[in-house]
Amino acid sequence: MLKKRLIAVLILNGSNVVQSVRFKHTNAIHYNAIHAVDCFNKWSVDEIAIINVSRNSESKHDFLDIIKNICKRCFVPVTAGGWITETEYARKLFYNGADKIILNTAFFENPDMCSNLAKSFGTQSIMASMDVKLSGSETSVWVDRGSKNININPVVWAKQLVSNGAGEIFFNSIDHDGARRGYNLDILNQVCNSVKVPVIAFGGVFNWSHLIEGLGAGADAVALANQLHYTEHSAKKAKKYLRDNGISVRN
Repeated sequence: MLKKRLIAVLILNGSNVVQSVRFKHTNAIHYNAIHAVDCFNKWSVDEIAIINVSRNSESKHDFLDIIKNICKRCFVPVTAGGWITETEYARKLFYNGADKIILNTAFFENPDMCSNLAKSFGTQSIMASMDVKLSGSETSVWVDRGSKNININPVVWAKQLVSNGAGEIFFNSIDHDGARRGYNLDILNQVCNSVKVPVIAFGGVFNWSHLIEGLGAGADAVALANQLHYTEHSAKKAKKYLRDNGISVRN
């Protein structure tokens, strides 16, 4: 049986690790991303995803340095994303130590670039971020940091992401983000059933039972951000809870 992964997510605005609530980045949790990574190294997370959510495109240059410094001291795979609008910047993230990159808007605006990156670095290194939101009576996909509705059904979009080189899908619900009511299980399950690549559930975890619900909906890995920062040794406690409930995870 393949072990399920627990992924820590660092949401960076500048150099600050921030809390996210429905894609509004309300307050700084850490003023130094290195400190957060040191904690996660000790707490046995399986991977770390670091996402640059700054509205300033110039932040991408400082973000490269942050990734370089984190990867020097990180003992687990690192995924990096945000402002990847050209191939050269993606290459720099890899060269600075990232094991994977996470792309969102690029899959909509420049799918050829995403496909070419998958050919150059392998689909296993390309993670597609999918943000969904309820619009009227339908749930659709949004891009550009959750500001633009592309009016595409999540299942249709998931298949398109895979065809354009995504080796994993990072699923997030804007409505559930920071809402403390668990993952969007219905849409998550639909996405998991529609593709053969791993799907990572993100957005909405408040208690450890939400992790089990996400895995039960078909996710291959569960990710969380806000909740990891407020509980001492939180990742260890989360993994213990999963093991105690029959979920196979890495020690």
